[in-house]
Amino acid sequence: MRVALDEAFLLSVIIPIYNEESTVGEVVDRVAAVPVNKEIIVVDDGSTDRSVDVLSKRPGQLRVVHESRINLGKGTAIRIGLTYARGDAIIIQDADLELNPEEYERLLEALERGADVVYGSRFLGAGSQNIPSYTIVANRILTSLTNLLYGSRLTDMETSYKLVRGAVIRTLALKARRFEFEPELTAKLLLAGYRIVEVPVTYKPRTKDQGKKIGWRDGLTAVLVLFKCRLAGGLSTSPRPRRPATR
Repeated sequence: MRVALDEAFLLSVIIPIYNEESTVGEVVDRVAAVPVNKEIIVVDDGSTDRSVDVLSKRPGQLRVVHESRINLGKGTAIRIGLTYARGDAIIIQDADLELNPEEYERLLEALERGADVVYGSRFLGAGSQNIPSYTIVANRILTSLTNLLYGSRLTDMETSYKLVRGAVIRTLALKARRFEFEPELTAKLLLAGYRIVEVPVTYKPRTKDQGKKIGWRDGLTAVLVLFKCRLAGGLSTSPRPRRPATR
């Protein structure tokens, strides 16, 4: 991958982890291999397995490893990661192997073309396979509700691949503690007037037995967050003037 970004460009990769000893090492290795100037920030969210031990064997690949004594939730872990991030752009990388860091290229190319926010959609193109029907249905409901409330045209609001310019994400007052980070970030970006560009990414879903943590209660929370942010931002779905991103 070679993306024509400025030589001074820095990508911050935030990896929140909770009990991912079987996959986090390979994820970090794959991220480290992506040929773009980057910093890798791992936030261990109170893991009780050997995740931290696995990370300790990769000191040269990581700029920050923040260890929490208790499990605070994915949203909190990401917000902690954001306090360390120095990058011109920030991407969230889950510590499983459902998404492939080699596909950062697609998101970064959209950034290079002028986008401020890029989402990697699992439902564009034909690269994703064996997606459970409940995942498709849940995502369709949440994404359709997002589009209805905010006047967007997204296909995958719940994707974990969200690439946002640092100057943009630092203006948002994020408060999410758990998996409601996805709808909160999306809602606040759209309320601020930013257009979200989607590019296709491949997706290899894992099961509960393999460590999948999100559940139906998180889906209900996402619905509540979408309505809460919409009401807090006003009822109109007309796009607001986009705030200029400074670099």
